[in-house]
Amino acid sequence: MLKPFVWLASLSPLAWLIYGAFTGGLGTNPVERITHVTGLTALILLFTGLAFTPMRRATGAHWLIGYRRLVGLFAFFYACLHLLIYLLLDHGFSIPAMAEDVYKRPFITMGALAWLCMLPLALTSNQKAIRRLGKNWTRLHRLVYVAATAGAIHFYWLVKLDKLVPTRYIVVLALLFALRIHTWLAKKREKNTPSRSNGMNAAPASGAQMRAE
Repeated sequence: MLKPFVWLASLSPLAWLIYGAFTGGLGTNPVERITHVTGLTALILLFTGLAFTPMRRATGAHWLIGYRRLVGLFAFFYACLHLLIYLLLDHGFSIPAMAEDVYKRPFITMGALAWLCMLPLALTSNQKAIRRLGKNWTRLHRLVYVAATAGAIHFYWLVKLDKLVPTRYIVVLALLFALRIHTWLAKKREKNTPSRSNGMNAAPASGAQMRAE
């Protein structure tokens, strides 16, 4: 139901860039502006996808999970645009120039790590891959936390002077990690705590009942 709005919201930064390119609204350094917007949009969408699970648990809005994959794919889309602009407009696909840039500027390496972590997630974001990988799909998609961390560090290292904005992103990421750890600990406690029906005076469950549980 809300999918059209998700599409519109996710594509609005790209529409703004296209409009700015035709109207001269990208400032004196349009390449830098496009690179910044695409990278920041990818990071915001990546964080948004991570926030869906704690939001669902806090509000009971289970329908949010249905949009997590779409938001994640849009994050990868903007990350690809961000990388393509860097490769094409900054270095003209010159391998030596890119290698020197990676060596001299570690934040480029961190950005590449974020993209490489997002690549297998995008390639396996379909029902066929979920069925084929089984439980390994969940393990693989934990790479999203590595991608988000690398992306936040990439942004922090990129900014030279006023680091207030990238620091805010790191704080948000730390909060998302804290919520994830809290949820994991709560599940672990529930698993290790026997229910009331399994108390000392309860009758042993039958084999059929155990299988049903």
